[in-house]
Amino acid sequence: MILLTPNTKNSRTSEVDLVPAIQKLKREMNAIILAHYYQVDEIQDVADFIGDSLDLSRKAADTDADVIVFCGVHFMAETAKVLSPHKTVLLPDLAAGCSLAESAPPEAFKAFVDAHPNHLVVNYVNTSAAVKALTDYCVTSSNAVQVINSLPPEQEIIFGPDKYLGDWVRRETGRDMLLWEGSCEVHEIFSEQAISEMMQENPGAKVLVHPECPGPVRDLGDVVGSTKRLLEAVANGPEDATYIVVTEPGIIHKMKEAAPKATFLMAPASVSGSEEGSCTTCNTCPHMKRNTLEKLYLCMKNRSPEIFLDEEIVRKARIPIERMIAIG
Repeated sequence: MILLTPNTKNSRTSEVDLVPAIQKLKREMNAIILAHYYQVDEIQDVADFIGDSLDLSRKAADTDADVIVFCGVHFMAETAKVLSPHKTVLLPDLAAGCSLAESAPPEAFKAFVDAHPNHLVVNYVNTSAAVKALTDYCVTSSNAVQVINSLPPEQEIIFGPDKYLGDWVRRETGRDMLLWEGSCEVHEIFSEQAISEMMQENPGAKVLVHPECPGPVRDLGDVVGSTKRLLEAVANGPEDATYIVVTEPGIIHKMKEAAPKATFLMAPASVSGSEEGSCTTCNTCPHMKRNTLEKLYLCMKNRSPEIFLDEEIVRKARIPIERMIAIG
């Protein structure tokens, strides 16, 4: 049993069994709980849907729920609000940000776009709603190659905000895109040296790499792709395989469900971005892990923090998402 023990100056200590309490609130609020793959296990276990950010927002939009509780980071909850503007969208911890989304401040990104007026703007969905409003096409790590390939070959393109994902897409498509210099603080620090050593120590292990990682790390991968693609590789692989996982470790919870007899080895990160040592906890996203079962319960109980967006931002931000969906 997981217990919440709130302490206030004016009330006596009480205990609440969190999971049944969350389920009760969900029924009373007509709510749906979404959890990104990188959430802690206990949040994934209580969620209605688990997945990548855009997929979750689309699923929530297709339900009759009045309230969307997004266990993820801020830009994800904003995307849910863009696709479901008339629904209440809650985020357990409003401070759950994203280093990648924050690497593209709207004002600076607008200035960059204005300086290159002949370019189409293609942005990874890991951006704020304000940056999506400056965008022509959104992409996910699953469909970025498909979207870029659908654009006229002579069309100049700005790709943001992740320079490593952009580099991977550029290599896959052969397109000479102008990249915004953003990155994910978790994926950019995986240790190429440590992964190579793990491969030597575990011959036959399959290396699963997210494309937000730098090129030398991606080059070590047997499978390079989105979290969904990596999960599919596990589900479709030998049941007793060994995998070296080069993305946020939260995904291993679903990988174990897909292949309970498989062995999963979490790739370490470099210490301070160097190859002099490695760290087994630095690859955990501190922003995703801000959300806890306790905060999930409290945000539902208090109906706060809630996501609010300007109507014009919602209108403009929806356009590049719809264009992406139209492509497939």
